[in-house]
Amino acid sequence: MSHEPKPLIVDVRPLMEAGIEPRPKLFAAVQSLKEGQALIVIAPFLPSPLIERLRADGFQAEVARREDGAWETRFSRE
Repeated sequence: MSHEPKPLIVDVRPLMEAGIEPRPKLFAAVQSLKEGQALIVIAPFLPSPLIERLRADGFQAEVARREDGAWETRFSRE
C-alpha cells in the first residue's frame, strides 16, 4: 500500500515581515522534496514568479485564497 508523503509547508509570511528574502528557503524546500511529495507555499500575495518558475521545472500549481487573506499554492510534480 503506497501513499504520498505529507506535503512540505513553507509559510513565507514571517520571513517577509522580518525583511528576509524567501527565495533561498523556497528553493531549498523544492530541492528537499521526496518523490511524490507536494510543496505548499503560504504567502501574503499570489507568488506568480514562483508559479511560473516551478511550472517550467515540471510542477503543477493549485492556488487558493485562504480565509485569513493569504494565498496558498500547492505545487506537485506532473
